[in-house]
Amino acid sequence: MHTHEHMDFEEYAVARQRHLYRTAHLLCGDPHRAHDLTQTTLAKLFQHWRRASRADNLDAYARTVLTRTFLAEQRRGLLARRVGVLRSSPVPRDDSDLRLTLQSALAELPARARAMVVLRYWEDLSVETVAELLRCSTGTVKSQCSRSLARLREQLGPVELYIGE
Repeated sequence: MHTHEHMDFEEYAVARQRHLYRTAHLLCGDPHRAHDLTQTTLAKLFQHWRRASRADNLDAYARTVLTRTFLAEQRRGLLARRVGVLRSSPVPRDDSDLRLTLQSALAELPARARAMVVLRYWEDLSVETVAELLRCSTGTVKSQCSRSLARLREQLGPVELYIGE
């Protein structure tokens, strides 16, 4: 990799790592694992920077790498096989009760459904984009999101509990 490409990657990584971390945290629900997912994503981007930097939308490319890395880890069950993995992580002091409640509810969804909800509603991606990213039909995205939102509403209860009247 040439020096200017290396600098371009560093600039991108510094500018976007916080956003990637937030998405990773919503996907996995664990700050330590989210950090690992973010670092793995950035490492993969660095490895394929020439191709990635030519993408029409570099953020979409990075989000695809992040999501597919998360789903691959879920399928392989890497965390379950690692020795000494902490199941409960410390709660950051600045998190609100609502954020913790939402993260807990998201953690109850299957990994693929959680990915769809995060991409569709946190990342504000279209149904078509989510379907392309996860290599499934738009109908699958719509039905999974609908079921997942219903499940989240059931778990979380009325919205008035969180925003007041």
